[in-house]
Amino acid sequence: MTKNPSTPVLLSRRGFLNGAALGVASAAVSACTTVSSQPPIDYGPPPAPEPEMMDYDTIYGPLSDEGYEIPAVPWRKIPRQFLRQYVADPTGEKPGTVVVDTSGHFLYVVQPGGQALRYGVGLGRAGFEWAGDAVVQYKRKWPKWTPPDSMIGRQPELEKYSVRNGGMSPGLANPLGARALYLFQNGEDTLYRLHGSPEWSSIGKSVSSGCVRLMNQDVIDLFERVPNRSPVVVTANVGAPMVAMGYHKAIPVDAGVPDSQVLGKSWF
Repeated sequence: MTKNPSTPVLLSRRGFLNGAALGVASAAVSACTTVSSQPPIDYGPPPAPEPEMMDYDTIYGPLSDEGYEIPAVPWRKIPRQFLRQYVADPTGEKPGTVVVDTSGHFLYVVQPGGQALRYGVGLGRAGFEWAGDAVVQYKRKWPKWTPPDSMIGRQPELEKYSVRNGGMSPGLANPLGARALYLFQNGEDTLYRLHGSPEWSSIGKSVSSGCVRLMNQDVIDLFERVPNRSPVVVTANVGAPMVAMGYHKAIPVDAGVPDSQVLGKSWF
């Protein structure tokens, strides 16, 4: 039988075409699965999470304290940054230090582990006139307020609250609010106070009077966290080295210590 001479040629061509098709498919699959030799792109660390929201309905709710009824704070009307919250510590100070940031209107209590508890504050003129290192000499719940003579000279109607007349009784209308922390430097009264206030709308702002005012609910919380002799740093440049020059004595906002015979003792 005579073989068809074209048959081997036809089979060879078909085999070649089939092989070529398989080669193309293999190359396509290979192209999809090849691992790039380029290094991965570094997008940096993920953004820091937002501070965890506290239960502000409870924190700033109505409070019965030492026989006084403190009304609730409408916290939703206050910018969130001025509500009490834990944040990454920007101060670099050791745990237990209180730092007042006069430019940001914040007060920090430095915590272990790189955190700080931050409160919003309102600052009066006295709050801008003094800066430096101090200690909490003593603390008082529901303090009396005794305006200094210099203040009475400008506002004669305050004479009825002078030291001579026994000061202004504690209460919701008292400018020092529910708590006062008295700051001393080198054993001397700085006349600088951390104190409460019912005027929640002044938090985060610069106001006409007072030193560093917190909402009454916040100053009560601060009072419990900060023991006597705690270090305090008052500065307009949080995290920057303290500068010894250029600081001024505070403008008096009260007549000094509540009672001369308790100087240096603890008040709770």
